[in-house]
Amino acid sequence: MLMVTIELLPAGSESLRRPIASMCIDNEGGLDDVSDYLVTAMELANPLTGTSPGFANASVSAHDPRRGIWSLLRKACEEIDKAGWTAFQAEEDGGQI
Repeated sequence: MLMVTIELLPAGSESLRRPIASMCIDNEGGLDDVSDYLVTAMELANPLTGTSPGFANASVSAHDPRRGIWSLLRKACEEIDKAGWTAFQAEEDGGQI
C-alpha cells in the first residue's frame, strides 16, 4: 500500500504547514507482472474555491509495476480526477472532519 499526503505550506512557512489531501493506492493482487490497484482519495474543504471535504474511489487496471512509482501515481491521479466525488457529511453535533 502506498500513502500520498499533500500538504500546504503558505508562503513556504513550516509553522503554517497543514495537510489538505491524501491518497491511498492499494495493490489488489500481488507482485505480478501486471497489477490492479484500488485508489481512495480524500480532500479537505477549500474555502478559496468553496469546495466541501470529500472522497473518491477509483481503480488502476493492468499497470506494469516496472514502469515505476511516478507512472502509477500519474495513473491514480488521472482516475481519481475522473471519479465521482462524495461530500463528507458534518456530524449532527457540529463535529469537524
